[in-house]
Amino acid sequence: MLKNLFKPRPGARIGDELYALAVAQARNPAFYTRLGVADRIDARFELYTLHVLLMVLRLRDENTVRGQETAQALFDVYVSALDHALREEGVGDISVGKKMRKLGEALYGRMTAYEQPLRGADASALSDALARNVYGAAEAEHAPALARYALAARAGLAAQEFNDVLARPAWAEI
Repeated sequence: MLKNLFKPRPGARIGDELYALAVAQARNPAFYTRLGVADRIDARFELYTLHVLLMVLRLRDENTVRGQETAQALFDVYVSALDHALREEGVGDISVGKKMRKLGEALYGRMTAYEQPLRGADASALSDALARNVYGAAEAEHAPALARYALAARAGLAAQEFNDVLARPAWAEI
C-alpha cells in the first residue's frame, strides 16, 4: 500500500509539461503587442484558459483512455496553478476556498463559452466571447484576429499526431 502512495504519477508529470507549454504560448508577446491584449492578470488568465482549453480539446478528441487521462491531468494542473497563484498573492487559507470557487466558475464559464465555437469553427461566436472575456468589451477591434488565431491553433493541434502534441504543440502564428 505504501508503495502505491509514494509511486510517481506519470499523468501528473505530463500535466505539468503540457501546462508549461500552454503558458509559454499564452505569454507570447505578440498577444499583447499585435492583438492588443492588456498585460493584466485577468487578461493573462483569459489567455491561459484559452490555451489550456485548446490543448484539452485536442487531447480529448483523441478519444482514448490515454487522451482523456492526459486532458484531465492538464486540467488538474491548471486548477492547482490557480490555487498556487492565489496563495502566492497572499490570499489566506480561509479566503482561498471562496476565491477558488469564483475562479472555478469563471474557468467553467470561459470553457463553456469557447468550446462550442471552437468545435464548430464559428469565428463570429468565438470573437464575441473573446471580446467579452479577453478585452472586456462587447466589441473589440482585435477579437476577430484572436478568434482566427484560436481556430487556426485548434486546426494545427488537430493535424498533429498525439505524441507530437505532447512534445511540441503546433500553435498557430499570431
